[in-house]
Amino acid sequence: MRLSRRARGLLRTAVGVGLAFIYIPLIVIGIYAFNSSKILKWPPPGLTLDWFTKAFESESARESLLTSIEAGLIATAIALLLGTLAAMAVARHRFFGRETISFLVILPIALPGIVTGVALSNTFTQVLGIPLSLLTVIVGHATFCIVVIYNNVVARLRRTSGSFEEASADLGAHTWQTFRFVTFPSMKTALAAGALLAFALSFDEIIVTTFTIGAGEETLPIWIFRNLFRPNQLPIVDAVAVIVILISIIPVYLAHRLSREEGGAAAGKGGGAADIAEVTAAP
Repeated sequence: MRLSRRARGLLRTAVGVGLAFIYIPLIVIGIYAFNSSKILKWPPPGLTLDWFTKAFESESARESLLTSIEAGLIATAIALLLGTLAAMAVARHRFFGRETISFLVILPIALPGIVTGVALSNTFTQVLGIPLSLLTVIVGHATFCIVVIYNNVVARLRRTSGSFEEASADLGAHTWQTFRFVTFPSMKTALAAGALLAFALSFDEIIVTTFTIGAGEETLPIWIFRNLFRPNQLPIVDAVAVIVILISIIPVYLAHRLSREEGGAAAGKGGGAADIAEVTAAP
């Protein structure tokens, strides 16, 4: 489709305004992280790296960072297992209520975080009698991380023909061989992209975490929120916020690169039915 010169100019302007709307606040935080004064004022009176040094020296900030990483990794691992199984069931099998199950799996990502947090907190403490801890945070994060994994994997499986799996079965491969040599290679990039996005989502989560975390524990977003209203900690909070932005960019960027790979390419690289024929023919 060809656009007129005026239309192209308007489109570029709209894109520029949209990007400015999103990223100017982040740029402001980045500038304040180098502010030489404890008082926030614009423009900053000077620039310094001292706040980053103090952020790395803060024991509570380091412990909160490790807690966020631990919760994100375990929640992502749980989501990978459950989300992949759900996606394979929905994408590769026909059964009564399939679309309903698909809707129920996706629903948690659309629910307000405060509703999910209250529901999980009441379930853990009142119904199950489980005290709030890092474990309850991980379970809470896994509920919405599953959605990211499920969406990525089910989309990839729906774009990949099931004829390769049928061919592997015709050649005598059992279920595990088919999964290892045909199904998994076709969706491994979707799994990787989904895992990276799930980790980023868990790492930044604060609402559900607030309702499911135990006393004496805090993730990095909780640490930022609790120190945000302490004037002597505000410059350090800005420095930590910049670090969080940089950490979050990495998995999102990698997931974006992986998601651009064509769905069928992964299956081709995996060898497909030819590999199955070789495996089943081996003594």
